[in-house]
Amino acid sequence: MNLKSKDLLTLGELDRKEFIHLINHSIRLKRDSKRGSKARPLANRTLAMIFQKPSTRTRISFEAGMFQLGGHAINLSYGETQLSRGETIQDTARTLSGYVDCIMARVYEHGSLVDLAGSSSVPVINGLSDSFHPCQILADFMTIKERKKRVDGLKIAWVGDGNNVCNSMIYGCALAGSEIHVATPRGSEPDSSVVRECRRTTDVVLTTDPARAVSGADVVATDTFTSIHNKDPKRVKKFYPRYQVSGGLMEKSREGSVFLHCLPARREVEVASSVIDGPNSAVWDEAENRLHSQKALLLSLIRRA
Repeated sequence: MNLKSKDLLTLGELDRKEFIHLINHSIRLKRDSKRGSKARPLANRTLAMIFQKPSTRTRISFEAGMFQLGGHAINLSYGETQLSRGETIQDTARTLSGYVDCIMARVYEHGSLVDLAGSSSVPVINGLSDSFHPCQILADFMTIKERKKRVDGLKIAWVGDGNNVCNSMIYGCALAGSEIHVATPRGSEPDSSVVRECRRTTDVVLTTDPARAVSGADVVATDTFTSIHNKDPKRVKKFYPRYQVSGGLMEKSREGSVFLHCLPARREVEVASSVIDGPNSAVWDEAENRLHSQKALLLSLIRRA
């Protein structure tokens, strides 16, 4: 299936059928890779990767994914491009469109991605912005499908900061047909426009009580309390220890629940080591699944272009 939208910036570009297809395709690609598949459907195709922010999982998974599909990825740090000397995003987009088949960018301001996509004639993928992280949520729901055998009809709990990953998780729940309960301190809620849009198709419950959000949850997810774009150490006091995913908090979730964290994690801050290393944790599968879900995304977007 080729996606109707040229770009993936938020997850809001997808309909439910496309979202489910990407999850199922990701699982098939993972299975095929374990069997030693030699298929190279993106031979002679190129991905440009632009990084304003540091990256481990995003860079390696996209670069390895393109290689495994027979293509090539070019890593461009922001400081190595003419963007650092004042070239406009629009001019960079037009130039790159003549060289490559797809652009992935990991940036601070989400508006930069919107401008990039608006001037690019090739697909643009949001590798993370300060507002959304759609690629992470594709991997998360792939992981949920592997563990729970379905993505619909589940209760997802988010505990901590209503940040970019949380915003995309809400979109993911709306597409999957699962409800989401978000526990944050007052003033740290997810984007109100995302909540309003997704409430049209699923239950989005906001609370300040982590225990209420986690009670009976099938999946519990969190992220760091200090994001790349907001490193103020004083913020931690707003969340810790009440919003830490501890063993005691996980006990309130449903038996057989799954714990997710996009990584990197600050152990004993937003999550206890006993949880991230415990039997409910799927974080290492989740991290690996970035590779397979991004391969599915690249195939769908590049083949469409």
